[in-house]
Amino acid sequence: MNKLSRRSFLKFSNRLLTITGLAVIIGPILAYFYPPKLEETPSEPVLVGNADELSEGESKTVRFGRYPALIINTKDGLRAYSAVCTHFACICKWNAEIEQIVCPCHEGYFDPVDGHVVSGPPPEPLEPLYVEVVGNEIYVGGEA
Repeated sequence: MNKLSRRSFLKFSNRLLTITGLAVIIGPILAYFYPPKLEETPSEPVLVGNADELSEGESKTVRFGRYPALIINTKDGLRAYSAVCTHFACICKWNAEIEQIVCPCHEGYFDPVDGHVVSGPPPEPLEPLYVEVVGNEIYVGGEA
């Protein structure tokens, strides 16, 4: 049986820690130069769910390419917007109590019917998205 000397063990441990440290440093650098392929907005419509699941006054957030989409069933029908706030790109949420879309970062408020800014610092309205009901399924995106 071959015994491992203390010096050999320390050399092995030193090399292992060096390789691990280099991997920790080089990994994020490589990830920066080779980012994953994510579409800003998908070219095909995205399934939200069944129309029965989204009653009036409720919302659902779904993955829509790189950023989420917010689908709201208002009293005027289904509305869909990019959930990214136009102020600092925070993710907006639906607040059913006040019936407005709210940006939690800097207290921006948007109207659910057309996405315009009600109050707060956002400079522009939310980006509207095409929403369609096919059969009993809700889709967001695609061609209008």
